[in-house]
Amino acid sequence: MTSFSLSVEKLFDGEKVLHNQTVLVEAGLIKSIQNSKSNIKSLPGMLVPGFIDIQVNGGGGCLFNQNPNVKTLIKIADAHQAYGTTGWLPTLVTDCLEKMQQAADAVSQARSIKTTGILGVHFEGPHLSVEKKGVHSAELIRELSPAEMKIYTRKDLGQVVVTLAPENVAPKLISELVGADVIVCLGHSNADFETTQKALDAGATGFTHLFNAMSPFGSREPGMVGAALLDKNSYAGLILDGIHVHPMSAKLALAQKQKIMLITDAMPPVGCTQTSFEFFGHKVVREGNKLTDRNGRLAGSVLDMISAVNNAVDMLGVELTGAINLASKNPARFLGLENRYGELKEQANACMLLLDDKGVIQSNWIDGHKIF
Repeated sequence: MTSFSLSVEKLFDGEKVLHNQTVLVEAGLIKSIQNSKSNIKSLPGMLVPGFIDIQVNGGGGCLFNQNPNVKTLIKIADAHQAYGTTGWLPTLVTDCLEKMQQAADAVSQARSIKTTGILGVHFEGPHLSVEKKGVHSAELIRELSPAEMKIYTRKDLGQVVVTLAPENVAPKLISELVGADVIVCLGHSNADFETTQKALDAGATGFTHLFNAMSPFGSREPGMVGAALLDKNSYAGLILDGIHVHPMSAKLALAQKQKIMLITDAMPPVGCTQTSFEFFGHKVVREGNKLTDRNGRLAGSVLDMISAVNNAVDMLGVELTGAINLASKNPARFLGLENRYGELKEQANACMLLLDDKGVIQSNWIDGHKIF
């Protein structure tokens, strides 16, 4: 049984900032948090909960769809851990049934050998709206069949998230998914307000990349954006890279809705020098921090979690502790894992980051293991 103690000048536990604290970790869990003894030298900086990213398509030069196997998952994990990600959902965009099965098998195997940080899997599609498909392949968009339902309801995948368009999936099927412990997100959808509300009533609890690829808010029709902002019980992911969402739109969302989660929607260039990659037979090119396909459409992002947190502070004027909660506590609660993740407290998994006073990550621990 591995155990260690860590003394820090400051500690943010998810609720408040404490000074001169010592954390005792045993077997990957936080055993205690106590005031440091006077003779102990504390590490400078602030210890905070690790970040949880519910939408990670790739990183380290790898795209999950291209090679859905454990080797790919390890490479993607390594790329994102340097930026504070301690828990994440490998995300498979719309693909064929065989790829979905391979992805599920890879996640199951990775979790069985305790590959660091994988909390489940996110299937972004294929039950989407062609009108709001973005770079998803229209040829692969389809109705929800028993074959996909069988994958979603597997019990060896951890937390399963499915993004779907409610105009193409009946409320009865959404209720069936939720009843099988699948977390349903709404997105890539042209649904009107009423259709969106019926999906929420059926048990959907999330919105995938708020504002992007969904019916907009209007004066006569609130659309999916309006439904998301008005609903107090659901969570919404936000790609805060200054490209996908205007900072003032993001600020409006935060003012209206408490349950916002920072996500990356990350693609292969995160964590490496790659400037282009293949995506379903088409080339996606990086220009600065922007990824676009040959038609100029956004194709995911090169955002990482610590940048998203710092952008919340710099672009939106959010307090650092509040920004950290958007990247840790909120996604943990969305996934139903708040007892183990998202806060530093006794019996929680020791997923922790040490930040300096400029918001730069100095160290990362995942389940008590120091990653760097």
